[in-house]
Amino acid sequence: MFWECTMSKVGAYEARTHLAKLFDRVEKGERFVITRHGCAAAELTPVGRQDEKATRRAIAELRTFRDELTRRGVRIRDLLRKGAQMRARRRLRPRWHGGC
Repeated sequence: MFWECTMSKVGAYEARTHLAKLFDRVEKGERFVITRHGCAAAELTPVGRQDEKATRRAIAELRTFRDELTRRGVRIRDLLRKGAQMRARRRLRPRWHGGC
């Protein structure tokens, strides 16, 4: 699906050690997430290029999702309202910020 991460993960040490090779791969269109201690710290992506294929795929998947919701009788407006209610309830509870 469109929300899946398609970028390869590379540790910070490995990125520093092999930066020239990473640049070569990025110039060919690859994308990387650079991690520090397992947590995403930066993205290495081609400049000024859009991944048209991935964009078209995401749009097609969103349309399919919308059509499926319509077929089931679910309205986007109702989903948005429910999401707003859930976010409002979450703001009232204390949060734990740990990990990445």
